[in-house]
Amino acid sequence: QVQLVESGGGLVQPGGSLTLSCAASGSIAGRVDIDWFRQAPGKERELAATISSTGTTSYVDSAKGRFTISRGDAQNTVYLQMNDLKPEDTAVYFCHMSMNNNGHYTHAWGRGTQVTVSS
Repeated sequence: QVQLVESGGGLVQPGGSLTLSCAASGSIAGRVDIDWFRQAPGKERELAATISSTGTTSYVDSAKGRFTISRGDAQNTVYLQMNDLKPEDTAVYFCHMSMNNNGHYTHAWGRGTQVTVSS
């Protein structure tokens, strides 16, 4: 029942920046962890960034120092600020939510937004 909608993708030159947004709606309950996954053509899905219910963040090694994941003030939107973008960052970026409601886990996925880094 939870819906996630990503936005903010587009075409950017190497070294440029983009900010992705993930807006959540529906029956959100419990402790919520949100991830940004990405998948490039011909490659497996990769976890790019995570923010936990307590605010702890983590990133794939290739994105450390360049990506920042954060929650909006209303806690219904999550952002991924991407700086110094590289061609290897080209992928469809998916928002994923994991909800732990007293031990009952629920997951939701967005449909993805395309990020293309090219000169």
